[in-house]
Amino acid sequence: MVGESRKWMILVVTTWIQAFTGTNFDFSSYSSDLKTVLGISQVQLNYLSVASDMGKALGWCSGVSLMYLPLWVVMFMAASMGLFGYGLQWFVIERMITLPYVLVFFLCLLAGCSICWFNTVCYVLCIWHFQANRALALSLTISFNGVSAALYSLIANAINPSDDNLYLFLNALVPFFISGVALVPLLRQPPPIQPLSSEATHRDSMVFLCLYILAVVTGLYLLLLNSLSSNISNARILLVGAIFLLILPLCLPGVAYAREWACRNMPFNFQNENSSDFNLVNPDDLELHKELIGENENGNVVNATSYGLIDKEGCLWCFGKVMEKDRLTVLGEEHSARLLVRRWDFWLYYAAYFCGGTIGLVYSNNLGQISESLGYSSMTSSLVTLYSSCSFFGRLLAAAPDFLRDKIYFARTGWLAIALVPTPIGFLLLTLSGSEAMLRAGTGLIGISSGFVFSAAVSVTSELFGPNSAGVNHNILITNIPIGSLLYGLLAALVYDANEGSSVIQVNLLKEATLCMGRSCYRQTFIWWGCISVVGLASSILLFLRTRAPYNRFERNRCQTESSS
Repeated sequence: MVGESRKWMILVVTTWIQAFTGTNFDFSSYSSDLKTVLGISQVQLNYLSVASDMGKALGWCSGVSLMYLPLWVVMFMAASMGLFGYGLQWFVIERMITLPYVLVFFLCLLAGCSICWFNTVCYVLCIWHFQANRALALSLTISFNGVSAALYSLIANAINPSDDNLYLFLNALVPFFISGVALVPLLRQPPPIQPLSSEATHRDSMVFLCLYILAVVTGLYLLLLNSLSSNISNARILLVGAIFLLILPLCLPGVAYAREWACRNMPFNFQNENSSDFNLVNPDDLELHKELIGENENGNVVNATSYGLIDKEGCLWCFGKVMEKDRLTVLGEEHSARLLVRRWDFWLYYAAYFCGGTIGLVYSNNLGQISESLGYSSMTSSLVTLYSSCSFFGRLLAAAPDFLRDKIYFARTGWLAIALVPTPIGFLLLTLSGSEAMLRAGTGLIGISSGFVFSAAVSVTSELFGPNSAGVNHNILITNIPIGSLLYGLLAALVYDANEGSSVIQVNLLKEATLCMGRSCYRQTFIWWGCISVVGLASSILLFLRTRAPYNRFERNRCQTESSS
């Protein structure tokens, strides 16, 4: 029982770490001030954003560190990198010190690395302690990374609503403080839990359901009430409420254990007759993966065309050949890095992420200049909060395949394709009008879409290319983030600089910053980004069509296994 309670304590602590370490989301809140202080162009500012995203390409360093160092040491190394990277940037933006552009670039890179190292710590904790239901644990914890901007906005408004530079100060100190809070639970963490019994699986399912409901309440609270936080007193009251909602999950496992005890010891029957059938996760899924792979090795896998995915008589012959070439026939088969890069399915997946989720991240990095150019500079903080909150809900929606599996089964790659639909719609709205309503609507749609991709990607990588190789393979996948940040951000910066000149700000005797005002600053960029997102949507649809057969086969085998047991 003690080990079980500590397991849930670890999960709650992991959500806290994620909630306060998504510091890359608030870059837009202070990027305009940073550009002004440094006296740099939009292209140079874009390179600073790229430096932050480049930390994700160095994520393998944190995995290697965990092979030789305790997990809590790696966590504090991440916190120290953030303290140093963001702290010195705050000194620069407050004009306490002066640093050359190259050193500021290095500080952004170091701060980006800290985020990736924190993510690795959280992923490892979820995988260690929730082996049977790690998809739900990962989706829940990753989703809280999306509320970071909303939480930091509340904290900043509770201290000084008029100081945007405060975000950098908070980015440096808050993650270090949260690491100190998480230290004791990490030092007292239980050993990895053994395979769960059916009763334990049912109890965990109920706890996860409650945690997801509470997560939705937390997201709605931050999204709907954040607009009231411009006043210091209101912001402080709302901050207390947000902290209460983050602490409340500590009580839920105790309620589940108390209910279980009552069912066993009280004369009344509290248990619903059908409750034993409610399981969000199936502890036999990993074994089923192994059985499917074993069948594949024995040559018993039915050709995917027998499931009606390709109708050669009704489709173009060329399209049929492309759909059949080197496609996956079974889920969960381990792929080495060399085999991975030779898979067509991987490159379709890579393109969907590159042209879908990553482009949404680049959009969020440019929100400060977008709102400023449209004349809504005072709304930057609320727009960042809106994107962050919608990204949070998108990440929560990534758990839909696990919740709806027994009622409405749909391949996870199909959910991924559906999730990419809002992105081109959002860019279309931004292209058609520069009104406040369209700006908010487009930002919300892009946030939901990119949030779903970020959260679902871990599970999709595990299912398509093997759970044991997911760590390495996922790091290969997210190399698209710094590449996309560079290319998409450079495109936006070139368009911006080509239209700038309507406003000039004198920084000091030696520096001045030129601003671009009007819809022309980003309209052409929105058109390009919208077209690229359509390519991502098309890639995700092709990936779904190529992987639908193995997903269907996996589900049939799972249902047969459950019915025979």
